[in-house]
Amino acid sequence: MDDQAFRLHVREWLEANFPEEMRFPPRRLNFDQAMGWHKTLNEQGWVAPGWPTEHGGMGLSPYQQIIFSEELDRVGAFIIPSFGVTMLGPLLLGYGTDEQRAEYLPKILSGEHIWCQGYSEPGAGSDLASLRMSAEVDGDDYIVNGQKIWTTMAQQANMIFLLVRTDKEAKKQKGISFLLVPMDTPGITVREIDNIGGYSEFAEVFFDEVRVPRSNMVGAVNQGWTMAKALLGAERILLGSPKLAKFPLQRLQAMANEFGLFDDPVFKARFTQLHMEIEDSVAVYIRMLEVLRRGEQLGPEISILKLAVTEMFQRVADLILDASTEYAGTESVIPLSDGTSYKPVNTYYLSRPSTIYGGSSQVQRNILAKAILKLPG
Repeated sequence: MDDQAFRLHVREWLEANFPEEMRFPPRRLNFDQAMGWHKTLNEQGWVAPGWPTEHGGMGLSPYQQIIFSEELDRVGAFIIPSFGVTMLGPLLLGYGTDEQRAEYLPKILSGEHIWCQGYSEPGAGSDLASLRMSAEVDGDDYIVNGQKIWTTMAQQANMIFLLVRTDKEAKKQKGISFLLVPMDTPGITVREIDNIGGYSEFAEVFFDEVRVPRSNMVGAVNQGWTMAKALLGAERILLGSPKLAKFPLQRLQAMANEFGLFDDPVFKARFTQLHMEIEDSVAVYIRMLEVLRRGEQLGPEISILKLAVTEMFQRVADLILDASTEYAGTESVIPLSDGTSYKPVNTYYLSRPSTIYGGSSQVQRNILAKAILKLPG
C-alpha cells in the first residue's frame, strides 16, 4: 500500500488495539509493563519495523518506519525500546551465523528473550574502547569477570549482550569481542541504580567467574570493535531519532492548548522554532535509515543526528518547564482535557542525561571535527 494508506491502516489498528491504560503514562513503561503490548504486536507481525520480512520483520521503508513511529506517538506509546529489536537483531542479521539467527531472532520477536546492553563500565563510558571486562578461554568456555554500569533495565532482562576484552596485550580497540550471555548464569549479580526521579531504569551488573560457551561469541575473536562501532551507529540512530524530541513536543502542545499559551507570541515563536528544527531532523533521519536498509554501515555523520536531536530534546524540556508555571520542577501531575495527564518534571529528568549517554555531545563534536572536517586531534 502507499504511504498514506499505510498510515491510515496503522492508525486504525492502533486506535482499536493499543490499551487505554498505557496511553501517555507519566514516565516510560518498562519491559514488564509493556510485555502484554509486545505480544499483541508480535501476533500482528509488527514487532520489528526495520527488519526484513524473511526474518519476521515488517520490511518497512525508512519513511514508513517514521510513519509507524509517529502513529505510536499519536496514541501515547511511551515505552523503553527493545534492545533486542533495535540493536541486537540488526547486528545478528549482519554478523551472526545462521545458527545464531535461528536461535535468537524468533525469541526476540516473541518476547521470550528480553535483552539488555552490556557496554559501559565505571572507567569506560564515552571512551568505550577502554573497557576492562575480561573473557579468558577455558576449554569450550570463556570465563568472564568485570562490571558493567548504566545497564538499562538489567533487573528485568533475561539476556545481555556484552563487549569483553579477549586480548589484554593488543591495542585497546583490537582486543575486544562480542558475547551473548543469559542473565541467570551463575556469577552474575544485578544492583539497581535509583535516579533523581526516585525510580530505577538503570543497574550495575557484576560478573564473577561467569562461564559462557565460546559458541555464544558473535563474529570472530578480537573483532568485536567492528561490531561495536556498528552497534554504536545503531544506538546513535536510536538516540538520534526525532521521536526523542518530537514526543515531548507533542505533550507540550497539549499542555499549551490547555493553558492557552499559543496566545502568547513569545511562546508561539519558541514552539514553532523547535517544531521546524525537529521536522528538519526527520529528513536527515530518513536518509540514515535508508543507509542501514541497504545493508551499509553509517559513518561518523551519525554523530550529527545524535548531537542535534538530544540538544533539541533538552530545549523542548526547558520550554516545557517554562510553560508549566507552578507545576515546573515538582512532582505535580497536570490533568488534561483529553483525559490524559502529564508530569513535566519527568521529561526534564529524561532530557538531562541524553547528551551524555551513547557518547557525550563533546565526544560527538570531536568525532565530527576529526572525521568529517579533518581538523587535527
